[in-house]
Amino acid sequence: MQQNQPAYLLLEDGTLFKGIAIGKIGTTGGEIAFNTGMTGYQEVFTDPSYLGQILIMTTAHIGNYGVHANEIESDSIKIAGLITKKFSNGFSRAAASDSLQNLMELNQTVGITDIDTRALVRHIRNKGAMNAIISSEILDVEQLKLKLKEVPSMDGLELSSRVTTQEAYEVCPETPQLKVALIDFGVKKNIVRCLVERGCHVKVFPMHATKAELDAFEPDGYMLSNGPGDPSVMHQSIELVRSIVADGRPVFGICLGHQILGISQGLRTEKMFNGHRGINHPILNLKTGKGEITSQNHGFVISKDSVAANEQIEVTHIHLNDKTIAGIRLINKPVFSVQYHPEASAGPHDSRYLFDDFIQNMNQFKA
Repeated sequence: MQQNQPAYLLLEDGTLFKGIAIGKIGTTGGEIAFNTGMTGYQEVFTDPSYLGQILIMTTAHIGNYGVHANEIESDSIKIAGLITKKFSNGFSRAAASDSLQNLMELNQTVGITDIDTRALVRHIRNKGAMNAIISSEILDVEQLKLKLKEVPSMDGLELSSRVTTQEAYEVCPETPQLKVALIDFGVKKNIVRCLVERGCHVKVFPMHATKAELDAFEPDGYMLSNGPGDPSVMHQSIELVRSIVADGRPVFGICLGHQILGISQGLRTEKMFNGHRGINHPILNLKTGKGEITSQNHGFVISKDSVAANEQIEVTHIHLNDKTIAGIRLINKPVFSVQYHPEASAGPHDSRYLFDDFIQNMNQFKA
């Protein structure tokens, strides 16, 4: 990459930022979002839930500790583009295997640095989520405006089919005790690790798998993974989850899986003015009264009004910043879900107990 090559960031409302190119020289568009985490940029960039999003990192320095082969949540970078205040081409960590710049080039990821990210985030917080475009090859604003109009809205956009596994695969511990059928809407690797560490033989199924294919595995429970996009348009997945819940076995949903579970039980989802993205979001467990610091990444949320009108659903967790629904459970069924990420490998582990609750539900079901 040519050093100090100029790049432009254009927002849907016409706001223009000028900076320096990072990653691949090119053009990229998507919905702009910001992450408030201080660490774990590689885990964040490889999270499939970020597909289709241009991401602002609010931490001032990105790339300074390089990248590591084990610090990934999928097989490639999934963000549509990257925006930083300061970007480091070099790195100082002895354990790092490469630079973030090289990883971005390898994954064809376009980015921009030397941006006033504080001003940019404040602008988005006031104006709400919107589409944006980054380019280090097109520096004509009128041409960029035309390109930006081609970027689809995240509202009503189905993206899981672009990140789900194409073939089912299995991950098994040395001494398996339980079998979990995991539906992959864009699963993070650490969800599978957390289950395997607890003695689960996990079979990961494509999102378009049938109930019969899941049943052939004879699972003790079902895992509904995270993923990108708008859950309300995923009609086939909603019907699949509805049939899974009717089966009576334990179910655990995370993020998009949580939203799809809610819709399958008659709840509604809504797009947020600004999503929750970071590793420092406060959650209240309404059952224990304890607070949890959590990792989150979502732009849709279950509607509070639809939960209040459903007598079969109990709210288990709420987000303390805006009181949005962060967890639900079905009354009289071993089925629960959360909006956040208890498996987060770059974030806090306050919520790992949810995997233990899922294991307990499966053991009770087998007994």
